[in-house]
Amino acid sequence: MKRYAALYWYFLLQRFKILMEYRVNFLIGASSTVILQIAGLLTIWVIMSQVPNLNGWNLNEILLVYGLLTLSKSITHMFADNLWTIGQDYIRSGDFDRFLVRPIDPLFHLLADRFCHDGIGNFLIGAGLVAVSTAALGIAWTPLNLLYVVIAVASGGAIFIALNLITATSAFWIVQSIPVTQIIFNTHEFAKYPLTIYPRAIGLLMTWLIPYGFASFYPASYILGRDVGALAWMGPIVAVVLLVVGYRVWLFGLRHYASTGS
Repeated sequence: MKRYAALYWYFLLQRFKILMEYRVNFLIGASSTVILQIAGLLTIWVIMSQVPNLNGWNLNEILLVYGLLTLSKSITHMFADNLWTIGQDYIRSGDFDRFLVRPIDPLFHLLADRFCHDGIGNFLIGAGLVAVSTAALGIAWTPLNLLYVVIAVASGGAIFIALNLITATSAFWIVQSIPVTQIIFNTHEFAKYPLTIYPRAIGLLMTWLIPYGFASFYPASYILGRDVGALAWMGPIVAVVLLVVGYRVWLFGLRHYASTGS
């Protein structure tokens, strides 16, 4: 573990050296996601200006849900964005072969190969939304609350990464896996709002099948003092289970990898 931590730090330093060579591009990339998030927030503002109470949730409570989801999504954006393009950037070109001839885990190498700075904007927006919404709601930041949010965001990020890993592994068979990943990933849009506003089927989907609800709704409910039972604490368990499943799916796909020979 210590060796891989040191290797990741080395990869990260090299990545930032490259990014600093093109500082304008770095700033544009980091700020582009901020602009996209502002568009999404404007949508929420328009909706809530017409419907101030959305099935018992006010604007600041929904912003907390949105902020937690954005923080979780920023983790996969920054540290696992390469999963999206494994087919078109690595497998199709044959560049994936270099991961197989080096004395480190291929998945680790794939993830460490590129830190996506665009996710920094998502992280800042998410952190800002959580800070502003909790302040407006008068929520006290106790050490327990702070620890809970850190664990919830880390778990949510792991859930995003695991689901992307499971779907991106399809690249070993179909090469272009982005449409498959997109189908599952886009369902996180439901988790930007409280799951209680949807039909029960959507709530079950976001809890047990594509569990993005553990990245937003359930931790937000706990912070707000809303009773969701044991589900408020199940995020880490769901994340670990999905990561194990995702890694096993990855290993299965890796055994079926056939180089392009290019």
